Amino acid sequence: MTREEALDKLTSLRERVDASEIVESVAHKVEQTKPRSAWGRGVKAYAEELLEELAEAVEGGYIDEGDLANRRLFEKAMLNGAADWTQYSEGGCALCYDGQIAERLCAPWELRKTDHGRKDPNPRENWIDCQSRALYQAAHLVLSLAFC
Repeated sequence: MTREEALDKLTSLRERVDASEIVESVAHKVEQTKPRSAWGRGVKAYAEELLEELAEAVEGGYIDEGDLANRRLFEKAMLNGAADWTQYSEGGCALCYDGQIAERLCAPWELRKTDHGRKDPNPRENWIDCQSRALYQAAHLVLSLAFC
């Protein structure tokens, strides 16, 4: 291995460590949030999952520090190739079953009202749409904590 190759390897390792520190710092901030509703707890859970997936991508070398220094690229990294949060949700990158989505996002009375996810959450959207909205809010939470 030449000296230049060794320096390149060390630089890329340093970038991965810095990127993982960024993700870890944001994850710690998300963990410190105290939501007061079932919806807020669900959004927090989605934010934690997004950060876990992002940490795995950083460790795997798929994301570098430069991607996490820019707000737009940070969100693009969280989207994991999807165009938006609806496509992310429909593509199976998050929860797939209506009952699981309902359990994550609803209070006990809402679960009873929707028959544990067998009925749509409201007349305007289905559970995947509801999850997409929660994912959007989770991403906004992560981005606001990362770039405050």
